[in-house]
Amino acid sequence: MCPVVKKKKEHRSIPVKYVLLIFTILCALLIFVTFRSENGGVLIGNTVGRAIIPFQKGIASFADRLVAMSDEKKTIAELREENEQLKNQIDELEIENALLMQDRYELTSLRELYALDQQYTDYEKVGAHIIASNSSNWFYSFLIDKGELDGIRPGMNVIAGSGLVGIVTQVAKDYSRVESIISDGTNVSATVLHTQDHLIVSGNMELIEQGMISFSQLIDSDDEVQRGDKIVTSNISDKYLPGLLIGYIATVEPDNNQLTKSGHITPVVDFEHLNEVLIITQTKETTGEEQTDAK
Repeated sequence: MCPVVKKKKEHRSIPVKYVLLIFTILCALLIFVTFRSENGGVLIGNTVGRAIIPFQKGIASFADRLVAMSDEKKTIAELREENEQLKNQIDELEIENALLMQDRYELTSLRELYALDQQYTDYEKVGAHIIASNSSNWFYSFLIDKGELDGIRPGMNVIAGSGLVGIVTQVAKDYSRVESIISDGTNVSATVLHTQDHLIVSGNMELIEQGMISFSQLIDSDDEVQRGDKIVTSNISDKYLPGLLIGYIATVEPDNNQLTKSGHITPVVDFEHLNEVLIITQTKETTGEEQTDAK
């Protein structure tokens, strides 16, 4: 037996010419209704409008959103740019403020040096900047930017603030080393200004943490030396020029031998914040020679 083959049903499509004919008739009817009726055009317009307006609204809404997004992006970009400009302005102002503060500090320092220069007019002096110091917060030893080429010699006294800082110990061509009076092992022959009693001022790195240095061998048989008395370098010192202010008596106590006294001195120089100093170009040795020649 031969198998029965079922034929597939063929889907018949409407010929294109009939579709065109239908649309042509429809258009003709619309034209006829439009011309024959006054309200025909309005009716057709309303019908078409109802179909098109929702699309127009959607398109308009989408366009508005696009414009809003564009404006928002533009606004964000402008704000970022403005923020960056403000940051740059703040950085510039901070730099200017730092420079102004530095200028103000340097001006104050120069005024102090000028006042100090006027205080010791008998001595010739040279200004110098500190270019390096020890690792401690205290300037017990440091380098200055003046040396042999500037006429600096070992033994020259160094002053700053309101009084004595130390003495030049080493000299190179363009820099020198200064040892301050707060260094351990440093001894300065000094005098109580109003009583002319002699004493020895000694450096002490532990004591300077409290803002003081020590003194000893004070002979004060009349008990005249009191807290607040000025201490200056003595004329019997072999290294320091006479009359340089060291500090003020902070404490004074009798020693166990009941013959001498010792105590603490508050130095007039801020040894924690030094930047500029004055070097007295005379030494005790040359001053003594000049006095001998004068005689």
